Formats: sequence, structure tokens, C-alpha cells
Amino acid sequence: MKDNKTVRPFPSAEEDTLHIRLDPETDQTRSPAYRLSYADPEFLMRDELRGARLQLEYLKPDLLMRDRGIKATVVMFGSARIPAPEEAEAMVAAAREAAAADPDNVELIQNERAARALAAKSRYYEEARKLARYISAADREPVPDEACLLQHSSSSVVVVTGGGPGIMEAANRGAHDVHADNVGLNIVLPHEQRPNRYITPHLCFNFHYFAIRKMHFLLRAVALVVFPGGFGTLDELFEVLTLIQTNKIKPFPVLLFGREYWERIIDFQAMVEEGVISQDDLKIFSYVETAEEAYSILEPVLTALREEGPPKLAP
Repeated sequence: MKDNKTVRPFPSAEEDTLHIRLDPETDQTRSPAYRLSYADPEFLMRDELRGARLQLEYLKPDLLMRDRGIKATVVMFGSARIPAPEEAEAMVAAAREAAAADPDNVELIQNERAARALAAKSRYYEEARKLARYISAADREPVPDEACLLQHSSSSVVVVTGGGPGIMEAANRGAHDVHADNVGLNIVLPHEQRPNRYITPHLCFNFHYFAIRKMHFLLRAVALVVFPGGFGTLDELFEVLTLIQTNKIKPFPVLLFGREYWERIIDFQAMVEEGVISQDDLKIFSYVETAEEAYSILEPVLTALREEGPPKLAP
């Protein structure tokens, strides 16, 4: 952790926060109005403070990642619902049992179909885990001693995910396998979103604003890897495609895992034929099927970072 202590003529915010606890208990000092503004949760939650909260939500992850020396990341997106292979069979069995108990229930029948489809995609969990392992170990010596299990260190490129289960868990897990720092950018949702246990704890962030979270996905990104997913994955993918297409960000590799899935879900060629995108826009991304194929595309990027150093972040 960076030492931010400096010699200054005025007391720090932390010092004044501690000092105010020494004030005598009176009606005045117990009043919320007397609290220091930055130490008053109720005040910070006011609608009028939204701008300040947006700034804080940007600054906290930015400063903590800077403190850790993280300057380049590979972002990995994908469905929160795709299970690990060891969980897939149990998920299908539970759905099959529920449908068998109520064979006229259309919803349960559909749930069984969906469970089978998700279980078939569990191979992507393993591919995501394997790819994250390759990326995280690319320029690091393997940890030889099991006693070092809890020691994590940063490579020149760090894996970043949305921090939840499914494909996100797989990617964080792959980095964790080789004892490398990895980042989880969680967001408060009513379901699906909870931090997976493979995220480096001091790099496990939580967001209220989708927009600020998306900014942090791309702020240090040198590549994007996208596995099959739903609305959230599509939202994040199309944001990146749009930013590259409009030259709002510099092009970098965008890899879509599973051509069969993506061509069934999105007819990019039809968009070309309809004239709403150009044929050249299809060059923004590439299809891949395995971690090895994906890594062969990413390896030149990672090699360049090791030789030239990570990109300089904007001040």
C-alpha cells in the first residue's frame, strides 16, 4: 500500500474525525448538523450529493488499483449462470426432478431445457479459467511452495471480471490458481451478484452506478474476452464495440468465445446487409473456441507490455 503521509501544516481529515470524538456530549454535539460532512452517511446519501458519490465511486477503485501498481488489464465477461463442470450435473438433475414432479408445468419444463443448455456451456467455465491462468502466469514465476497459497502478486497484466459467479468466477479462479492478483468489479443487484471467493480481497470492489463500473472495466483494458452471456454481457460487449467503432477508445483485441452461440444470438452479417454497420466493423472482433487459441492472439499484446512497459494512465 502506498504511503500517503506527508508533512502538512493543517490537521488531516482523519485527525479531525478522531478529534471530534473528544468533544463533550451535548445536545449540540449530538445533532447530525454537527457531524463533519464527509463523516456523515445520511448527508452523503442525499439526492443532491449524487455528483459527489459519482466522483467517490470513480476515485476509490482508481486509487486502490494505482496503489497496487495495476496499469493494464484483460477484461473477461460472460454469463453469471454458466456453472462449473462439477456443478452442471447436479443443476440438471434438480431441474429434471422438479419437472418430473409436475409434468404439466410449462415453466418447469422450460427450466429443465435451460438447465441442460447451461450445463452444455460449462466447458466455457473451464476455458475461462484456463485462459485467465495463462494470462496471469505469463510473466510470473510459479509459486513453488504451498505455504504461499495466500500470497498474491501483480503481473504486468491483471484479469478483471464483474466479480460474480459463473464465467466471472471462472476467470478470477484461474488467476487465483497461479496466486496472481485479480480484480472483481461487483455491483449491487437484487440477485445473481455476489463476490466470488477467488477475487483478491483488497481488489474486490462494489458499485452503485453501472456507468462508473463500465468506465473501470475499460480504463486499463488492453483486451476484452467475451463468453456466452445474457443482457448484461451483451450490454458490456456492445458498449466496447461502439467505443472502438467510433474511435472513442484505441482498438484492442475483442475475442468472442463460441462462434456458434454468437452467430445464433446476433446476426452481425445481417446488420451489414441492412447497411447499419460496415463490413469493416466486423474486423473489430474475432471468434475463438479455446483458451489456447485466445491466448495465441493475446500473447503478442502481453509480450509488448512486458518489453515496452504498461500504458501510461491519464492523470
